[in-house]
Amino acid sequence: MQDLKLYEYAIIRVVPKLEREEFINIGIILFSKQAKFITVLHHIPTEKIKHFSDDFDIDQLQKNMIAFECTANGTKAGGPIALMDIPSRFRWLTAIRSSAIQTSRPHPGMCANLEKTAQRLFEELVL
Repeated sequence: MQDLKLYEYAIIRVVPKLEREEFINIGIILFSKQAKFITVLHHIPTEKIKHFSDDFDIDQLQKNMIAFECTANGTKAGGPIALMDIPSRFRWLTAIRSSAIQTSRPHPGMCANLEKTAQRLFEELVL
């Protein structure tokens, strides 16, 4: 039991037409305060998004996801939020918002390997 780490994850979603509130899962963000770990995995299904909205700006979505990753990873390109500690970055990234990129509410779990768990969740919930 001592090898298990508590983590939280949220699903990253794109909402092509905000007024319709339909979304497509495009990634996950997984965080463990205990392990000082955070990761973002994402995949942008361009054709699927175009089925929801043929005028959705895929290039802007890609830029926004790069910024999302930079913020999560604490790189300088992520701006002032990226300079915060890992728990604060996770909370900021998973805050409720009404933009085209949203996240689910955080879900908890325990695992021995955070990277494998992130990959498993990504494959199950996104791909």
